[in-house]
Amino acid sequence: MRHGRTDWNAAHKLQGCSDIPLNNEGRQMAEEAHKKYKDLKFDVCYCSPLIRARETAEIFLRGTNVPIIEDKRLHEMSFGIYEGVEHVTDKPDCSVYTLFKDPVNYVADGGAESIEQLYARTGSFINETLKPALAENKNILIVGHGAMNSSIICQLKNYPLKDFWTHLQGNCEVLKLI
Repeated sequence: MRHGRTDWNAAHKLQGCSDIPLNNEGRQMAEEAHKKYKDLKFDVCYCSPLIRARETAEIFLRGTNVPIIEDKRLHEMSFGIYEGVEHVTDKPDCSVYTLFKDPVNYVADGGAESIEQLYARTGSFINETLKPALAENKNILIVGHGAMNSSIICQLKNYPLKDFWTHLQGNCEVLKLI
């Protein structure tokens, strides 16, 4: 699941690791997801430590006994000096533009995280936490972010890097992977 909307989402600002809270619309989205997906049962929730993901998980899982475990490997991709920049997909001179338009040729700069670094971090989570829990037949909810979730989806489904954004989730959308 991807977190609910924030003021930065609404302003088309690149959030990355900036710890931006949900706005009222984001809280309402999480509330609606709580109702929409009420029949889904989870044994555990792994969550990004960023407040927008944590708050989404708390609203979504309200009234259940599902433990929420923060895992720093699930934070959003770092965009370095580009965090807070508006409309990066309209700025071809911005290196992060390439990440969104042509991820295969993205070269991180300005303190941003590379795709290889992102995959190493989330791959560690997949191999050390997710796969062992799945081997125990646990139903797992991961609450995170656009790029971070896309990296997990691509790795689990063996999608090529050129398709990195193909399965980008909407805010508060649940996607069943396994």
